[in-house]
Amino acid sequence: MSPNSVITPETFFEEVAGHEIECVRHHAPQPRAGAAPIVMLHEGLGSVAMWKDFPAALAAATGAQVIVFSRYGYGRSTPLAGPFDTDYMHREALVHLPELLDRLEIASPILFGHSDGASIALIHAGARAVTGLIAAAPHVFVEDITITSIEQAKTAFQTTDLVTKLGRYHDDADRSFRGWNDIWLHPDFRAWNIEAHLPQITAPVLAIQGVDDEYGTMAQLDAIERGVSGPIERLALEDCKHSPHRDQREAVLKESAAFVADLS
Repeated sequence: MSPNSVITPETFFEEVAGHEIECVRHHAPQPRAGAAPIVMLHEGLGSVAMWKDFPAALAAATGAQVIVFSRYGYGRSTPLAGPFDTDYMHREALVHLPELLDRLEIASPILFGHSDGASIALIHAGARAVTGLIAAAPHVFVEDITITSIEQAKTAFQTTDLVTKLGRYHDDADRSFRGWNDIWLHPDFRAWNIEAHLPQITAPVLAIQGVDDEYGTMAQLDAIERGVSGPIERLALEDCKHSPHRDQREAVLKESAAFVADLS
């Protein structure tokens, strides 16, 4: 089979904590023997569809099966019934994600998390076995730059056609946006911090940060490097904002492929 062969992804739903969760499985055109499945966790406003073709490219680059899913409240998953609280990422990492992995019969995945998804992956990896962890634009504590950008996103949501654009990716774009935006701008969330979870992470970590990230600084990677107990690789990308997999796609694919090959 050619490395560029396309295998049709499988779309399915799993019930997790009483919610229907949208999932898509991508098979590698040329599977790598021994490669653990990669499970991708999206950003605060992400979904299966917002990854676009990156999961398929990641499967081709790494030789690993790649599974993406939309968290509760996002994409085609069950819409939010109410607002998030300050522990929503802990609940996702310690309750929802383990249940989904058990249903998929994945014991020790490679997690690829972006932004909020990277934070969820870090919390999860501190409590349950993973083969490795790729954290793109992670948050381990709240920075002023993050709040400023999220405030700007709120203004854009209120004054532009952002809700219409998000409607291409979410069944209830208004609830999806407010679920993320409202809790990050809540005064109580300013104290959110997951550095206490980092010493329990013993699996290898690839931490990726855009130099021009408008939602976070290199201080996030510094904290992860200080905190984790396992090996860590850092990748700082020039000309890159908050979405390394879009802004520096080929660099992220190349480094991810090398990271997975080492794990295998």
